[in-house]
Amino acid sequence: MDKYSFLNAAHTAYFADLYDQYLKNPDSVEPSWRAFFQGYDFGSENYGMEGEIVEGVSTQIPEQLQKEFQVVKLIDGYRSRGHLFTKTNPVRARRKYAPTLEIENFGLSKSDLQTVFSAGEIIGLETASLQNIIDHLERIYCDSIGVEYMYIRKPEEIEWIQKKLNVNDNHSNFTPDEKKYILKKLNQAVTFESFLHTKYVGQKRFSLEGNESLIPAVDAIIEKAADEGVKEFVMGMAHRGRLSTLTNIFGKSAKDIFSEFDGKDYEEEIFDGDVKYHLGWTSNRETYNNKKINLNIAPNPSHLETVGAVVQGITRAKQDKEDITDASQVLPIVVHGDAAIAGQGLVYEVVQMAKLDGYKTNGTIHIVVNNQIGFTTNYLDGRSSTYCTDVGKVTLSPVLHVNSDDAEAVVHAALFALHFRMKFKRDVFIDLLGYRKYGHNEGDEPKFTQPLLYKAIAKHKNPKDIYAAKLIAEGIVDEGYVKHIEARYKAKLEENLEDSRKEDKTEITAFMQEEWKGFVRVDEDEMMKTVDTTVSKKLLTDVTKVISNLPKDKKFIRKIQRLVESRQTMFDEDRLDWAMAEHLAYGSLLAEGFDVRISGQDVERGTFSHRHAVVKVEDSEEEIILHKNISEDQGQFNIYNSLLSEYGVVGFDYGYAMASPNTLTIWEAQFGDFSNGAQIMIDQYLSSGEDKWKTSNGLVLLLPHGYEGQGAEHSSARMERYLQLCAKDNMFVADCTTPANMFHLLRRQMKANYRKPLVVFTPKSLLRHPKVVSTVDEFAKGSFQTLIDDENVKADEIKTLVFMTGKFYYDLLERREELNRDDVALIRIEQLFPLPSKAIEDTLKKYKNADDIVWAQEEPRNMGAYSHILMHIDGAKNWRVASRRPYGAPAAGSSLRSKIRHQQVIDYVFDKSKNNQRKN
Repeated sequence: MDKYSFLNAAHTAYFADLYDQYLKNPDSVEPSWRAFFQGYDFGSENYGMEGEIVEGVSTQIPEQLQKEFQVVKLIDGYRSRGHLFTKTNPVRARRKYAPTLEIENFGLSKSDLQTVFSAGEIIGLETASLQNIIDHLERIYCDSIGVEYMYIRKPEEIEWIQKKLNVNDNHSNFTPDEKKYILKKLNQAVTFESFLHTKYVGQKRFSLEGNESLIPAVDAIIEKAADEGVKEFVMGMAHRGRLSTLTNIFGKSAKDIFSEFDGKDYEEEIFDGDVKYHLGWTSNRETYNNKKINLNIAPNPSHLETVGAVVQGITRAKQDKEDITDASQVLPIVVHGDAAIAGQGLVYEVVQMAKLDGYKTNGTIHIVVNNQIGFTTNYLDGRSSTYCTDVGKVTLSPVLHVNSDDAEAVVHAALFALHFRMKFKRDVFIDLLGYRKYGHNEGDEPKFTQPLLYKAIAKHKNPKDIYAAKLIAEGIVDEGYVKHIEARYKAKLEENLEDSRKEDKTEITAFMQEEWKGFVRVDEDEMMKTVDTTVSKKLLTDVTKVISNLPKDKKFIRKIQRLVESRQTMFDEDRLDWAMAEHLAYGSLLAEGFDVRISGQDVERGTFSHRHAVVKVEDSEEEIILHKNISEDQGQFNIYNSLLSEYGVVGFDYGYAMASPNTLTIWEAQFGDFSNGAQIMIDQYLSSGEDKWKTSNGLVLLLPHGYEGQGAEHSSARMERYLQLCAKDNMFVADCTTPANMFHLLRRQMKANYRKPLVVFTPKSLLRHPKVVSTVDEFAKGSFQTLIDDENVKADEIKTLVFMTGKFYYDLLERREELNRDDVALIRIEQLFPLPSKAIEDTLKKYKNADDIVWAQEEPRNMGAYSHILMHIDGAKNWRVASRRPYGAPAAGSSLRSKIRHQQVIDYVFDKSKNNQRKN
């Protein structure tokens, strides 16, 4: 039995310290406590409470001491539940919660208010009257800031938070100059929005009105963080308040924003652009303390919360750079909406990354612009949780709820969040409770759905006027000063508006220009040019030696030992498989100074156990990564098994590739069609980012694909969806059939002086197929082949010319050999986009005697590449098509049925009379 077992956990630490102090020096403890401790033998089990008799010993706590316990419970109540009873809502009455913090609920009464209690020491008051203790607790926990933190499991974090809260009763203590600066930033936020409202009537801008205090809050974080050593900031936010943030925080000229409002065309034809409140921005800023900092706000689509994953990836890429000595020097800030943070599952995925080795960023400051509404949906219909920020409790992050009308409280909370992040390298959430002055967009009528709320909002003063009145009352400024700063800022906006109307075109500045120096944006013609991906045999020999030899002083599972050693055997026998294509591509790029990052579910070993890039020591599970030993001056090699997430992880890796163009960044799906969990990232970023925002990106997706009778969800990577997204010059799509081609494809991704996303349909059964091998020479001297001709036939003898892609080639090859058909040529299209149309035309001319042109695919006709071929190849509509019939699911669940259908397609390729697969 613990000596403090009669106390609950929240009280134990305090009384334990007090009792230990008593044991060392009884006279140092208050007389009432001394009497209490003398009455109990805490070293044995002979104690009790309220007259309880334990082993014949009767003890009873004096009434005053009982009251001390009740005061401690009261303090604990404020710490745990005070946030439920704050003054944080500027336009609504708070919901009622029970039990309340009335003292009667803690066994106390009004007659105790003037009684002095030692429990005041817990909150830094020494001994104090109950009234003083309550007043102190009310100011800390129930004023304009509510704090949730008692669920945190690390005592040092709780102690740090409590000490912080006790300082000045959790209220700000800003100097007059600091208060004037807050007013200045508030004035900018309010005046900017009202200026747009009058100049661009009815245009969508998703204003910040009702939450303008976000601007001084973010500004304070940036200024103070720079003093604490932060060098770079990466911010993500949706549309609401973005224009004000771009102008008043990131320094984007209002002139450029006005040009975007005027609807002018862009200065370049190469991209189509995006709406003004989706665009990204990068700038360098000098703080008031002369610190130079880099600011980035990532471009975002309308898919709320999507940008949060991208921000984490950008941040991690910047943290991994050699000139960053401490990851905390790059600080991510993510701004959420209240409906979005509660409703979007991606938030949970990203929050779960916070402490994972492959994805952590040393803590993110999350700020919720809480309008208490989602378009037309009331908050009570938008979540089941008490707060929209309750997802933050997944990682036991502290949450601060703040009244957006109290500018000083908002800035105070922002600085609290910053200091917590810098101290503990952990996430922290700020719930900025305000309102939305207009409808979801400025053309919407919110009174249709919230008439009472918007009557209250119509009468409500903006945060600047509220704060200005406060400073006038304090004698810090006068009305003339307030009018002056407003007029001066408005005049600046008028000047910018006049300048913007002199411009004929809108110029969109690319995001993160410094990181992308030396790279170019290219069109489809350039993408089709051969890139030199050759490499010396010596380098391949050296890399093979490294990746084939595990440490001799460690014990490994015998099968793993043999597998690793077989890499050298394959090299010596000149028969390199798919795994070696990857290993040698990574190793050669690392030797040339490029970095490599691979993530996804099971990528360390590989879902199909082919990669084994991370090998575990048998008796300790120590991780051995041979690719880290390629050379002394090699690039970084990082490979991480991801959490069971697609949306969040693809977003993260896209962001990583966006910020680190010299890193071969790869995401691999467990099975190819699992990428559909990340479809928003693929649609809104991967395929369209360059067209919308000028953002190049070299992310590689490896999607296992192939029909081997494993059912509907383990067969198709849904290549038709990616091909439908392909246009002009937005990405590469490949379906390789040889290790050498895969090797050169991966190297091309880094050796080109441009970056495009690359989607690769990778094999499953081909990973160990005896015919899927390449020679060392093909690795060293070759290049990526967009189309592979049939070298085993004579062109003049060919009657049937078959085009196909991927693994199906080997199924057809096996059947051709069985039938001994020399009149059938099998042509592999290795790159599906940009499609090698010229090579296909040349192939058709070469096999001029072929009167039977076939497109063959193992996928159903409504899936696979067939529709893509029809769109891009003139005459393809006249080709004979060998495929499964159209289906709703990609493949049959029955392996037998799948095998029958597969064989029917194969048979039809070689005998057009056997077109009976449509019946099945």
